[in-house]
Amino acid sequence: MLTETIIEDERWRQAGLPSLAETAAQAALAHLGVDARLFEIAVLGCDDARIAALNADFRGKPRPTNVLSWPETDLSPDSPGAPAHAPEPGTPDDPEHLGDVALAFETCAAEAETGGTPLGAHVTHLVVHGVLHLLGYDHEDDSDAETMERLEVEILGKLGLPDPYKEREGQ
Repeated sequence: MLTETIIEDERWRQAGLPSLAETAAQAALAHLGVDARLFEIAVLGCDDARIAALNADFRGKPRPTNVLSWPETDLSPDSPGAPAHAPEPGTPDDPEHLGDVALAFETCAAEAETGGTPLGAHVTHLVVHGVLHLLGYDHEDDSDAETMERLEVEILGKLGLPDPYKEREGQ
């Protein structure tokens, strides 16, 4: 398996996080031509209090957020909007750790409800988003954000999920 899911909040188990995370991470890597057998990702399902503490510790922002990611290696592209660098693979017997992703249950559930999106679809999007961060993509400037959002939409489309940005564009 590509993902190891650590459940700190049992609501994540009920929401099917282990399966959602594996499907989303596999789809993200496959879309980018990365062999998932050669990598591993840790996914933490926690609550808002835990993610607020992590956000404070790592980003200096002491508030909950939906998803955080910690890449093992900086794979950022050399120029804005360009593809990220390819990760160095491990082996099937000793996969390379791409990094960690954490999701906060209350924030994710509230966003899904507010957006009228099934929780599973929203979580799948957030895991894809987090995995893209592990792979060197970000949304720090407009061209990087466009590249990352395009990848997210393409990956989600392959999973049969709608464009999560479409509603925003129509506003």
